[in-house]
Amino acid sequence: MENRMIKTPDEILKIMKAEAMGDMCFSHILDFIKVGMTELEVAGEIERVLLALGAEGLSFPTICVSGTRTEFPHGEPTDKVIMEGDLVTIDMGAVVDGYCGDMTRTVAMNYIRDDQQEVYDVVLRSQEAGLAAVKSGVRCFDVDKVCRDIIADAGYGEYYIHGTGHGVGTEVHEAPTLNTKSDEVLAEYMPVTIEPGIYIPGNFGVRIEDLAIVTDFGIINTTKSCKELIIL
Repeated sequence: MENRMIKTPDEILKIMKAEAMGDMCFSHILDFIKVGMTELEVAGEIERVLLALGAEGLSFPTICVSGTRTEFPHGEPTDKVIMEGDLVTIDMGAVVDGYCGDMTRTVAMNYIRDDQQEVYDVVLRSQEAGLAAVKSGVRCFDVDKVCRDIIADAGYGEYYIHGTGHGVGTEVHEAPTLNTKSDEVLAEYMPVTIEPGIYIPGNFGVRIEDLAIVTDFGIINTTKSCKELIIL
């Protein structure tokens, strides 16, 4: 299994190309998305653009959730209309030469409330700390703990309801797994996601996800899209 977790330079290049498509698509979506559109319209445009950029397929069905529906980490897009004051979470991935990309961004429509801004800032701080903790020889459990402790210390621990990340390759979810039960150790040339989130039932959620390549000196972050809060 470990040999499959560690990717060759050629495999890493394919993953990086897939992630670059995601970045280009996200840049387009920032100009495309408007109040009054439905989640399904935005998800459809994401998938159209990824395929137009040359993706041979999608890593998984595109997630686009808005408003209170951002409380669902794996929510499917619906005909819900995106409204002023909504957060919108987009999770997408292209497939290039059989290898997957995976990225998530959360944006705000027109304005943001103080409670939303606070949660966004906590998630961003957690995500960046998680990325900084990734290095060959580090336990997956410990990366998860870095992210989880920041969220818990801010008072949102009960709302972090999934693991911190996973490996990526020909499947979008591969070993290793970065969570509270993981006994795996990171090694050079493993691609892993770092994607902490906070999901407050009946209110809103925030997730930020990058896809990083593990190295002996830290990471190569293949996801280039802005992570500072974007208000459209």
